[in-house]
Amino acid sequence: MAAWIEEARAAEILGYDTVMVATAAPDGLPSVRAVLLRALDERGFVFYTDRRSRKGRELAANPNAALVMHWAQLERQIRAEGRVTMVAPGESDAYFARRPRGHQLGAWASNQSEVLTDRRDLEERYEEVRQRFEGAEVPRPPYWGGYRIEPRQIELWQGRPDRLHDRVRWVRTDDGWTSDRLWP
Repeated sequence: MAAWIEEARAAEILGYDTVMVATAAPDGLPSVRAVLLRALDERGFVFYTDRRSRKGRELAANPNAALVMHWAQLERQIRAEGRVTMVAPGESDAYFARRPRGHQLGAWASNQSEVLTDRRDLEERYEEVRQRFEGAEVPRPPYWGGYRIEPRQIELWQGRPDRLHDRVRWVRTDDGWTSDRLWP
């Protein structure tokens, strides 16, 4: 998977690190949105967000998610499903500290997913936050942090002529991972 992501980056595919993350609302309806993949390791896929957002509330109620990364130019796709855990505070702090200052300020200024009646309210809030932290490091807001999707299942899809695609699936078991090939 990491090799495919690196190949997409090297191919200069715009949004190579974009991940569509699906959660479920309390009524069971699916909800999906694009986020940026910020880490991938043996523990899973990591993205960061405002935990008060719709996705944060949905993950608090049902800590399971699915994701997909698709690169049409490479005819490749990664799918994963699994349990979601919060990234450790120190890991979130370290990532937040590396973000551009404007992004840090934006995390403080936005009430993500809430109704915004006038864009000027956001711009004024941003200016207030900018002044508040002028000349100082911007700390991570207490409501902002990372999530890790710990996959129980991963599928790699490679496009092939005549729609005879390759699909390989890995499923986590108590003893490790099993794999199989799926019909296209």
